[in-house]
Amino acid sequence: MSAREHVTPNQGEIIELSNVHERAAAALVTVGAMVAVADRRVLAVERDEVVHFISDLGLAVQLTESRLAAMFDERVKRLQQRDFAVAIIDALRPVSELSLSSELLAISERVAVADETLHPHEVLAIKLLRLLTPGLPWTKPVEQTQPASRAGQRRGPEHDRERDL
Repeated sequence: MSAREHVTPNQGEIIELSNVHERAAAALVTVGAMVAVADRRVLAVERDEVVHFISDLGLAVQLTESRLAAMFDERVKRLQQRDFAVAIIDALRPVSELSLSSELLAISERVAVADETLHPHEVLAIKLLRLLTPGLPWTKPVEQTQPASRAGQRRGPEHDRERDL
């Protein structure tokens, strides 16, 4: 089931379609903010990446780009507090119901490279995200005993980034 479809209510909970979309947008904004905060430099390009990603998905169409940007700024402030883990967990709770795993991974990677650098703390944030949302796919591990002929056949910078993640 995609995030654009209606979710069956759990234990009598009534979930409005717009609420589902808002929860999906909140999860995506939180993940984007988490990766942006990881290197301790939150740039406008990272916020813009989050806003455009969510807008391109067509989630929460009632939320304007300026509102999504404000949500991102609020999440950044929240994630810089001591109890930041609570905000992350609360935002990720609906992920299993909404089938957002691939979108969460995509937004985390896009934010991580939005400033054209991949900081080690951003890599750790993405790894943490994968631990918190077990449905996320893991990249294949690089074999330690690759023949020398295969070692030189890399596919480019994307391959290096995948290996690091």
